[in-house]
Amino acid sequence: MSNMVDPLVSRIGARVRAERERRRWTLAQLADASGVSRAMVHRIERGESSPTAVVLGKLSGAFRISVSSLLAMAEGATDGGDGGNGEDGGDTRIVDTAEWRDPATGYRRRQISGPRFPAEIAEIRLPAGAQVPYPAAAFAFVQQIVWVLDGRLTFHEGDETHELAAGDTIELGAPTARAFANNTAEECRYAVVLVRSEAP
Repeated sequence: MSNMVDPLVSRIGARVRAERERRRWTLAQLADASGVSRAMVHRIERGESSPTAVVLGKLSGAFRISVSSLLAMAEGATDGGDGGNGEDGGDTRIVDTAEWRDPATGYRRRQISGPRFPAEIAEIRLPAGAQVPYPAAAFAFVQQIVWVLDGRLTFHEGDETHELAAGDTIELGAPTARAFANNTAEECRYAVVLVRSEAP
């Protein structure tokens, strides 16, 4: 009965629209570049539809930015307290971040680092039986490490498959189509650490 709009969904829509307009693309051009229908792009930009992880992967691939970057900017992590600007140049912040949930798989993502931190760090919770694929373009211009914290993660990288357990890490190489899968009966929790290697 509630018509309440999720503020994070609205911010994701605004972020997608800003990226599209920055490139001077029409809705149709973004639809062609991403493989996401024009109608769906329109609904996402208006905050009327929560995009799935797969759709976000396609959109970020079209923009040639990472999904992490797309969501991190939309999440708009805010600083707590008074900013802590000390005489010694130290600047300690408590980051208050939103959690994004994929409506299709139940995948949950929480940004750990704030917008001023040089690396993007996110915590992911992948439900039992879920799989989230991303196109190669979503990994362009970034260096990324995946660190499994709990459970098991099946990581598909091109034609290769990696089985990762708690404590395992994998450093991603050249951009290729990838998929994160949880083939177990328990939730998998992992961290993604990402730095941009060059500008798109």
